[in-house]
Amino acid sequence: MFKNFIEGLKNIFKIPELRAKVVFTLAMLVVYRIGCHIPTPGINTEALSVFMKAQQGGILGFLDLFTGGAFKTFSVCALGVMPYISSSIIMQLLTPVIPALEKLAKEGDAGRKKINQYTRYGAVALCAIQAWSMTFLMHSIGRGIVNSWNISFQLMTVLTLTTGTMFLVWLGERITEKGIGNGMSMIIFAGIVARIPAEIINTIKLIQQDALSLVTVIAVAAGMLIIIAFVVLIQTAARRIPVQYAQRVVGRKVYGGASTYLPLKVDFSGVIAIIFASSVLSVPAMIAKPFNDNVFFEAIVNWLSPGAPVYLVLYAGLVIFFCFFYTAVVFNPVDVAENIKKYGGFIPGVRPGEPTAKFIDFTLTRITLVGAVSIAAIAVLPDILMRTVNIPFYFGGTSLLIVVGVALDTMKQIESHLLMRHYDGFMKDSKLKSRAGF
Repeated sequence: MFKNFIEGLKNIFKIPELRAKVVFTLAMLVVYRIGCHIPTPGINTEALSVFMKAQQGGILGFLDLFTGGAFKTFSVCALGVMPYISSSIIMQLLTPVIPALEKLAKEGDAGRKKINQYTRYGAVALCAIQAWSMTFLMHSIGRGIVNSWNISFQLMTVLTLTTGTMFLVWLGERITEKGIGNGMSMIIFAGIVARIPAEIINTIKLIQQDALSLVTVIAVAAGMLIIIAFVVLIQTAARRIPVQYAQRVVGRKVYGGASTYLPLKVDFSGVIAIIFASSVLSVPAMIAKPFNDNVFFEAIVNWLSPGAPVYLVLYAGLVIFFCFFYTAVVFNPVDVAENIKKYGGFIPGVRPGEPTAKFIDFTLTRITLVGAVSIAAIAVLPDILMRTVNIPFYFGGTSLLIVVGVALDTMKQIESHLLMRHYDGFMKDSKLKSRAGF
């Protein structure tokens, strides 16, 4: 299997178009990582770094995880792409409700571009709110983190953080357009993966200091491997509905008569549901954090801190909701049933038209429920177990789901390019290819 992987990597660089996409994606991610180390003016990064070490398991540590360490240094990319994702969620929820947006969504590429423009405007507004909140958070922490607290510092921080986030949005869009994979997901993926070497080094130091048991680390590593295998299973699993096409005689030729299948994925959302749920929960906690001397805001911060019971319940619920929501957005059973009927196809035992649409919808709802509950369990159970055994780093189910999900999606895109050019990909086993959708 390792040999197949090496051969797949070699084949990538044999195709000029694919090689250019991969190199472009890596170059954009390098630019992102450079931005994560450019500090915001007026911040004492050393004092902030000392403070952040004590916040590893809280909401600030969670935000630092998703920004690849950019929050720890309060860099120009400290907010990451979460404001844009939050704005995107808001726009998707409002589109079916507001007639004008729904009309734009049906106008094709022109309408989608207009909605994307509104999404960017919303992202700028959310960036400004969150950045302003962060200025008060830095001031409330004290400890010499803010060099000079005044209106100039506040305006400069809001402008810097907003510009940094919108620059990341631009990078993500360029990756999606000219590179490999979904740009926003790749940026979050790169931020999480960038922390792995440091976490491994810290774990080794703790083992050497007898602050952490080697048996515990091995058990957690084994658990991570099991979770990775289960994530791959969920992400690639699909229910195949048989579709039969009737024979048609056109002139002297006979068309149709073939049997195929309609693949319904167990989890259509991939990592989108996880990213959406994390983004929704991080925004109110981030805004409330600077005002946690107030009883109400302190309660919000405590409830929405990663690992808190309320957080885990809300998080699991949002993951399930967004799994169903995203599936409803990208897959329309009525359209699929009409297309099957249009080309003379039918599902054995089911009448064409509306009965077919109802059958597909019923089947899709059941398998989506299984996938959504599985993804939610993977997201929260490792965090619960890790806090039960007091593992001193935050790399739980959410991180694993995003890393594995984005890696799978990127690998599938590369695989499709390789197979299209008649090269062997990473998955030479026909069973693996069929399960992955090739």
